[in-house]
Amino acid sequence: SHYFFLLLFLLLPCTFSSKEEDPTFTHAPTETRSRFAMLDDVRILANGLLQLGRGLKDFVHKTKSQINDIFKKLNIFDKSFYELSLMTSEIKEEEEELKKTTTVLQATNEEIKNMSFEINNKINSILEDRTQLQSKVGGLEEKLSGLSESLPEATELKEISALKNVIDAQEKSITELLKAVKEQNDQLDYQRNKIINLEEKLKYDVFQDLNEKSPSSKPKELTPVGYLEKNSTSKTFNTNGLPTDCQDIYNGGEKTSGVYPIKPNQSEPFNVYCDMTEEGGYTIMQRRMDGSVDFDQTWEKYENGFGNLESEFWLGLEKIHSISKQGDYILQIQLEDWRNEKRSIEYQFSLEGKDLDYMIHLTPISGNLPNAMTNQTGMRFSTKDQDNDNKKDSNCAENYSGGWWFNACGDTNLNGRYIRTKSRGKTDRRRGIHWKPGRGISYSLKSTKIAIRPAPDAGSFRLTSS
Repeated sequence: SHYFFLLLFLLLPCTFSSKEEDPTFTHAPTETRSRFAMLDDVRILANGLLQLGRGLKDFVHKTKSQINDIFKKLNIFDKSFYELSLMTSEIKEEEEELKKTTTVLQATNEEIKNMSFEINNKINSILEDRTQLQSKVGGLEEKLSGLSESLPEATELKEISALKNVIDAQEKSITELLKAVKEQNDQLDYQRNKIINLEEKLKYDVFQDLNEKSPSSKPKELTPVGYLEKNSTSKTFNTNGLPTDCQDIYNGGEKTSGVYPIKPNQSEPFNVYCDMTEEGGYTIMQRRMDGSVDFDQTWEKYENGFGNLESEFWLGLEKIHSISKQGDYILQIQLEDWRNEKRSIEYQFSLEGKDLDYMIHLTPISGNLPNAMTNQTGMRFSTKDQDNDNKKDSNCAENYSGGWWFNACGDTNLNGRYIRTKSRGKTDRRRGIHWKPGRGISYSLKSTKIAIRPAPDAGSFRLTSS
């Protein structure tokens, strides 16, 4: 606005001065209209300049905002670069430690090689002495046979007997020495194999740590376990004729495990993985086997499901609820530890809906696995972005990874981080997949499978204490 008034102040005197020089100006209406036309032009020009100023002001504000965004990104980049530098320093330190360990192992290996070489030399010398003794014994036997023919005197017989005893004693000593040498050689072979295994383990541990710390190692992209579209199945029957769960498929005559579409009551159809056994058809709701899927997901992911039905996946809380509300169900948990030992346990099972944050109810029935879900029954589901556990000052799902029916942090969690080797520390075990029965020890697990099937009729259904 200041520029507009300044422009008017500069233009108006010029206009009046030019018209005062012309004596006919006050008497010519045509020239008066021309003066107003020029004022209109000035107004138009002033409005254009005002709009241009506003545009420049907006442009300056946008540019300033973009520059601020660039500075924020640069700060994030500097922070990431700093963290990467710290990781690189840690990796270099571990590499240095590995080099020192390798040097020590190589020196030990050289010592073992030298000892083995010395033992082989001793064995060769012992074998040569034995050959010489055998040749001497042969000569003595010939002399003995000659002496027996010539009937030697008693003193000669005593000397011969003493010499034979000496030879037998030396033969026995040589045999014991050879046996001791063989045992020592076997021990050296065992130590050598042990060192080789130790070297391989060190290389594997370093490789594992590098993979866990490397910022470029990203989890496998998730494949949503969503609901089926109306035309997504090539089955001849429509969606209204789909089975309600895997037991329904089993009762229909299908006995092969695999992926099948189902449609529980009052639910949209979706695919599930059915585990067909002699007992019936189990609907798999969770499976862990190789760490290919990251289970540290949000509430929305755990509610809708994620992963790949052919490998690792979580079926989804809403789908599990739609199946379990159809009647009485049994939940089966199958676990495998790093010693390849497999155990299982079954519970009477029910799951509340979304309004109660999918609260779980469990009563143990049977199995050879110690019950570790006592603290979870009656608990709401929690994730890193929705805290429903009983720990007031902490979010267990955020601290220990993965969504679960947490009561207090450190309890059983089958959706924790997948750790490829047996956990060395207590904290690592709690952040990983683990099963903790009461005050017992915590089991670090290699694979898990959680499945549900309809409960048998009331006559054959019996609860057992745990």
